Amino acid sequence: MGHAGEPSAAAMLWPAVLVAAVVPAAVRAVRSSPLWERISVPAPVALPLLVLAHAWAVLGGLTGLRPSGGAAVTEPLLLAAAVLFWLPVVARTRHRLDDAGRCLYLFLATPLLDLPAVGVVATGRSAQGLAMIVGMLPVGIAAAALTWSWVNREEREARLADPG
Repeated sequence: MGHAGEPSAAAMLWPAVLVAAVVPAAVRAVRSSPLWERISVPAPVALPLLVLAHAWAVLGGLTGLRPSGGAAVTEPLLLAAAVLFWLPVVARTRHRLDDAGRCLYLFLATPLLDLPAVGVVATGRSAQGLAMIVGMLPVGIAAAALTWSWVNREEREARLADPG
């Protein structure tokens, strides 16, 4: 049962889907934009930035750390952090990760981004926490798809290099 003033499961699902599916699709659609080169940061900066912004957006209300503007403040910051997070994976910048780096980056991000949802579940808000976990599934799916693509490409290149 929900507590008064707390977001519904659907309200918790949308920001997760935005971060995990909409942002990477949008960045990929314009991955050659010169803007990405100007704003991109190295992956070791982008990942913790998103993890912290996500935890603050999700857990801020539960811990009393949410700013007075609430979601009007945290969600734009979360969106900006998500863009920076996805740039090393999908955009063509100096910070683009190689295949192994992209796989590791996304596989590392997946459980880290689910930790705030586990915190929500632990407070008795199971539907909201599970909605967030489901919304973040595209990060893990992207990691698996990138890994599969990388392995197949390596195998293809090995076969071409050794035709016998």
